[in-house]
Amino acid sequence: MFRRSIYKTPAQLRAMVEPGLITAAALEAVRPLIRPGVTTLELDAEANRTILARGAESNFQLVRGYHHTICVSVNEEVVHGIPSSRVLEPGDIVSVDCGAQFDGWNGDSAITVVIPDAERPDLVRRREELSRVTEGSMWAGIAALATAAHLGDVGAAIEEYIEAQGPSEVSGEPYGILREYVGHGIGRKMHEAPSVFNYRTPDPGAEVKPGLVVAIEPMVTAGGEATFVEDDDWTVSTVDGSDGSHWEHSVAVHAGGIWVLTAPDGGAAGLAPFGVTPVPLA
Repeated sequence: MFRRSIYKTPAQLRAMVEPGLITAAALEAVRPLIRPGVTTLELDAEANRTILARGAESNFQLVRGYHHTICVSVNEEVVHGIPSSRVLEPGDIVSVDCGAQFDGWNGDSAITVVIPDAERPDLVRRREELSRVTEGSMWAGIAALATAAHLGDVGAAIEEYIEAQGPSEVSGEPYGILREYVGHGIGRKMHEAPSVFNYRTPDPGAEVKPGLVVAIEPMVTAGGEATFVEDDDWTVSTVDGSDGSHWEHSVAVHAGGIWVLTAPDGGAAGLAPFGVTPVPLA
């Protein structure tokens, strides 16, 4: 049985630059709209407008049974939240996941934003800390990819970073890392092999070498890691009601180094604290 290689050619890597940039543009268009009084459907519409204006299409809409451009998850919802008439409120922690397909190639990325709330500064601070830890762990994983021999090194780096942040202020326990949901390869399809775990595993994982493109996406909670799927059959929420955060970037490994496809600067700012400099695709 023929198995498609998980490694792309240099030309294929270059073809993935534009869908990555379009995905980044959609999230940047959505970011300023994440404020009180805005519905999650309005966020979805803005992302869709941005993607279509760049001559691309939403790859989320290509997933069977899903009809929106983004997933938007609020508070105890961690991932896969469906846009709706829900109105955002002060203090909400909002994760937005988005992807674009352009000329047959895909990008996938996610951000978390905490809406200010002058009446509940402690809540906002705790939620911003959760987002900071999650984003930092993503960049730790991406930085590890630059020198990793196998993808298991990435998961170990993510978990190590989260552990080093100490216990969650909310639960007094370590931050929770979702186990059932992980990162993935990306290319002609949004979700491809191999899996990218956000924690240590006995399996070393796929070999890291030029041509590998993966979406690194830690999903972290302020409490327990147990989740359940809501009645809509999509939204993943925490069992204990603790807040969740989700950050994601699509990253290419090439002969010269690594390049974050869904960051306009290739990941330079996020990788700088880890002493890693991304190298543009030739």
